[in-house]
Amino acid sequence: MLGDEYVSAADRALESTYQEPTSLAEYVEELFAEPARGAHASKYLLSAIEAAGTRTVVEEGEEKERYRFFDDPANDGEHAVLGNTDVLNGFVDDLRSIAAGRGKEEKIVWLAGPTATGKSELKRCLVNGLREYSKTPAGRRYTVEWNVAGAEDSPGLTYADRSPPDEDDWYESPVQTHPLTVFPPEVRADLVDALNERLDDHIPIRLETDLDPFSREAYDYLEEQYRRKGREDLFSAVTDPKHLRVKNFVVDVGQGIGILHSEDDGTPKERLVGSWMTGMLRELDSRGRKNPQAFSYDGVLSQGNGLLTVVEDAAQHADLLQKLLNVPDEGRVKLDKGIGMAVDTQLLIISNPDLEHRLDKHAEREGSDPLKALKRRLDRRTFTYLTNLSLETQLLRRELTNETAVWDGDSWGALEERIREPLSLEVRDGEAGVVGRELAPHAVEAAALYDVVTRLDASDVPRELDLVDKALLFDRGYLQEGDERLAVEDFEFDDEAVDGAHGIPVTYTRDVLADLLQEPADRFHEDLPVEDVITPQDVLDAMVANLGDAPVFSNTEAAEFGDRVDVVREHVLDRQEADVIDAVMAEKRVDEETVEAYVEHVYAWDAGETLANERGEQVEPDPLKMKVFEIEHLGRFDAGDYEGNDPTEPVVDFRTEKVITALNRHAWTHRDEEFRVADVDPSSIPVIEAVLGTHDWDAVRRTFEDLDPRQWANPPDGTETAQVKADAIGVMQDRMGYSEAAAELTSRHVMERVSDEWD
Repeated sequence: MLGDEYVSAADRALESTYQEPTSLAEYVEELFAEPARGAHASKYLLSAIEAAGTRTVVEEGEEKERYRFFDDPANDGEHAVLGNTDVLNGFVDDLRSIAAGRGKEEKIVWLAGPTATGKSELKRCLVNGLREYSKTPAGRRYTVEWNVAGAEDSPGLTYADRSPPDEDDWYESPVQTHPLTVFPPEVRADLVDALNERLDDHIPIRLETDLDPFSREAYDYLEEQYRRKGREDLFSAVTDPKHLRVKNFVVDVGQGIGILHSEDDGTPKERLVGSWMTGMLRELDSRGRKNPQAFSYDGVLSQGNGLLTVVEDAAQHADLLQKLLNVPDEGRVKLDKGIGMAVDTQLLIISNPDLEHRLDKHAEREGSDPLKALKRRLDRRTFTYLTNLSLETQLLRRELTNETAVWDGDSWGALEERIREPLSLEVRDGEAGVVGRELAPHAVEAAALYDVVTRLDASDVPRELDLVDKALLFDRGYLQEGDERLAVEDFEFDDEAVDGAHGIPVTYTRDVLADLLQEPADRFHEDLPVEDVITPQDVLDAMVANLGDAPVFSNTEAAEFGDRVDVVREHVLDRQEADVIDAVMAEKRVDEETVEAYVEHVYAWDAGETLANERGEQVEPDPLKMKVFEIEHLGRFDAGDYEGNDPTEPVVDFRTEKVITALNRHAWTHRDEEFRVADVDPSSIPVIEAVLGTHDWDAVRRTFEDLDPRQWANPPDGTETAQVKADAIGVMQDRMGYSEAAAELTSRHVMERVSDEWD
């Protein structure tokens, strides 16, 4: 039965997650086999991040190594932090320094930045990743639980108003205390040293903490009872498996992770560590003083003890920040006078820019600034808006749909295909019920590109470029201009430029798109549902039209962003135009085998070698085949550029400089028997990638002499225009992801632009 299969699968999942509680001695034996399991908080967090591995990404035009942990792989990318790789890598560097004790232990990591930049996603990503890591054998996290039954005069350990009924009633440390804290300090230090000798890691385990107050109460009670009985092996008696056992737990909020939300209230002490439970104080006799077992331990530091403490929207809890000053380096907080609690946690605060304004309110007082000590303790990492087109497109799509998987394209071509993709959604219409709406190809791309363009600093854009060029450089690392490929290194961008610090947030764009999806467009076609199609032009018009009414923008910002839309319009129209040309010329493209044959002949020609023909015979490269390809397909030369079939100097230069790069010559020279031209990275032959399969309107005009773009909207039957349009619409549907209605609208828009210059 299907139900039984799922129940069995759940059993197996839990079986691999939990292990049977063990004695303290057995736990220590396991630690010596797997020392990393005894890691302190910052080291454990670092290990969880590193365990997921890395991948290479391009951001701001540069290749960077990104930790996959921040892609939220445990949840298929649901809370992935898109972009901000430098910030995340800086955060990991901070963890590495803190974990190793190299001078940042006293710091509180501060993640700042505007709204909708991924800070809250990082919090969720951390929770998800740590939870799943703790379920793995390498990431198991341990604490202790106590049972004082069996010792005389036991008052019991309980969170309720009853005593434990029997010896099987165990009570877990409420703050996930580390099992090794049970050992006396001098023994613990020797034990940790011995573990580090076996640890294959440059960051040693550090355990600078003590038993928590709840556990200390149990320990002291048991020690007192067995001392009265005359036991000499007091530690063995107290930690006997009938009183103490070690268990692993799944890390989660409240279990090693503490999160203080913006809406949480209470006194500072309640928010930090918890509060006394009045009824329990009366029940638990503790020799005339407050019993720590009557404490709630529901404050953020208590819940995060052992791993991670997050203060979300820190400006709402600014009063607590100064009280956290000494927690990182002292590792202690107070429950009450005389009752302190050791804390091993990584402190992380998250805020919008308003916290910075509050911290700077006394800045003019310089040396007498009362917040100076706090600001010195905060190690700030600033999130910015995304400045990569592919990342912003991905973010918009996940805002509109349930798509969560992180794009991991291994080439720009793969990403470019996803950027241009259409999006179909069903929305509820008040009169028609559920109806379909379509964001045409390039529509989400247009919105994302406009977002990015508003976020880029225009002050360092070279005269020959515009903001769209800068956006494309940031996303793919190069620009293609004819045969030339210009890398980001070829341009001098100002290191002081502020990219991503402000601009249109994704939430604004999401809301504009959501409104467009709800209302059909004001247009009509006799046969096609064009009113349900949202074009890139619709998107850009709506985004600009709403700028002035959006309270998130000042009048200056609205005017500035409005001025930047024209370059986006032009780029998107160029993209649509390329689609239409490719569709019209679809049957005129050069097949891949012809391309490969040409490149193989050029390689062999350059190296002075032979190549195998269809019969396996070694033959000289064919000069006629190369000549025909260069004239007819590339369109670079004519018959006058050859002496018979032999190339003149310009053709020779073209072949050696444009077709054969140093990288490809090396690949050819060191090829094996299975080498094929298709194995060579096409992006390393820019002229092939840029020219083959790419046509222009001159090529269209030469191919279809009777085509009239002015007739495109309603071409007369039997004309070449009607046939070309029908074929092109079919190609746009079959190969490019257009619906018939979207293809109709896009091709009309493009042909209207072209018709004025056609003659």
